[in-house]
Amino acid sequence: MGRGCSGRGARVSEAVGVGRGCRGKGLGTRAAEHRVSQLEALRRFLDEKKQPILDAMASDMRKVMELSEIILVKNEINYALNNLSSWMKDEFVEKNLVTQLDTAFIRKEPYGVVLIIGPWNYPLNLILVPLVGVIAAGEVKGAGGGSPHIPSPLRLQDCFAVVTGGPAETTQLLENKFDYIFFTGSPQVGKIVMAAAAKHLTPLTLELGGKNPCYVADESDLQNVANRLVWGRCFNAGQTCIAPDYVLCSAEMQEKLLPALRHTITQFFGPEPQESPDFARIISDKQFQRIQALLGSGRMAIGGQTDERERYIAPTVLADVQPSDSAMQEEIFGPVLPIVTVPNVDEAIAFINCRERPLAVYVFASDSKGTAGWARTTASSASTPSLTTAPASCAAWAWRP
Repeated sequence: MGRGCSGRGARVSEAVGVGRGCRGKGLGTRAAEHRVSQLEALRRFLDEKKQPILDAMASDMRKVMELSEIILVKNEINYALNNLSSWMKDEFVEKNLVTQLDTAFIRKEPYGVVLIIGPWNYPLNLILVPLVGVIAAGEVKGAGGGSPHIPSPLRLQDCFAVVTGGPAETTQLLENKFDYIFFTGSPQVGKIVMAAAAKHLTPLTLELGGKNPCYVADESDLQNVANRLVWGRCFNAGQTCIAPDYVLCSAEMQEKLLPALRHTITQFFGPEPQESPDFARIISDKQFQRIQALLGSGRMAIGGQTDERERYIAPTVLADVQPSDSAMQEEIFGPVLPIVTVPNVDEAIAFINCRERPLAVYVFASDSKGTAGWARTTASSASTPSLTTAPASCAAWAWRP
C-alpha cells in the first residue's frame, strides 16, 4: 500500500499493474526477515501517524476510536510477530500405507497476489488486520480496496497498493485475477464478490454481517445486561458487524429492562447524547435515511431523535416489535435496538433457528444452566477458512453477570 499513492490512493490500473509485476518477480516476501520487517514497518506507521488517523476518524464519523482502529491492529501485529516462526515451520503428519517410504509433512505456502476489500465502518482496522495475515503468510502482493474512508495511504514497500473508492472501483478490481480475496461487508455485496471469484476459481474469505440476537432470561441482572447492551449497540453508533441487533425476552422482562436501558444511556452519553463526545455519527446520508425509516417499527420506548444535518440518530430502543416489522427485515447497523417478546426460552431458540444464521448470539442469564444449551441448539456462521490469521470469531457467545 503506497507506491506513488496520493491521498486518494492508486488508480485501479496502477494497483493491478503492481500486482502483475510482483507475481512474476519474486520479491523475497517468503523470507522470515521480510515478513518481520514489513510487520514492524506497519507498526511504526501506526505509531507515527496515530494523531492524523484519529483526526480523520473524528472528522469523518466523530469517532473516538484509538482502541478499535489502532490498538487492536497493533495487537494483531504483535501476535503475528510472536508466533511467526512457529507458523512457518513444516508440520509433520502421520504416514499411511501410500506414504510409508516418504517423509510426509505440510508446508505452508503463500497464495500469491491478495486482494483485500474493506468496508467503511472500521476503515483502518478491517483493511490492516487482514493485511497483517497477508504479510505474515508471505504473500507476494496485497492490493487493498473498497473503502473511500481510509484516512491516509500507507507507505511500506513497492509490493503493496491502495485503491480508495466504492462499487465502481471494486467492480473494476474484481474483473482481474487474484490468488486470494478477503472481503468484509454485507451479504449482498459478498454474493457479488463470490461470483467474481468463481470466474477465476479464486479462494476467498467472506466476513459478513447479520442480525445478531440477544436473549435475556427473566432472572438476569438488569443493570448489568443494560450496560452491555447499550455499549454493544451504541459503540461506533451501532455500525459494527457483531453488535447486538435485537433482543428476545419475555413481556415482563421487557418492561423491567426499559428503565435500566434508559438509565445506562444517560450514564454513558449524558442527558443529551447528541452533545456527547463519545457518540459517533452515521456514515452517510443514504445510511441515515435507511436507519431512520426503521424507527416506525413497534413502540418508541427510548430515544428516536434524529438530526439529518449531522447524520445523528439517538440511542433508540423500540419495544413490542413484531417479526414482520421493517426493523426485523435487515441488519440495522445503527444505534437502534428492537425488543421482540417471546413466552419462553424454547420460543426464543426457535425464533433464531428459523432465520438466517447470525454472526454471533448473545445470551444473558444468571447461571450456567441458562446458557449451556444455547451452543448446542443455535448456530452462527460467517466465513470460509481464512489466511494465516482468522477473521472475527463466529460462535454462540454466552455472557453471564
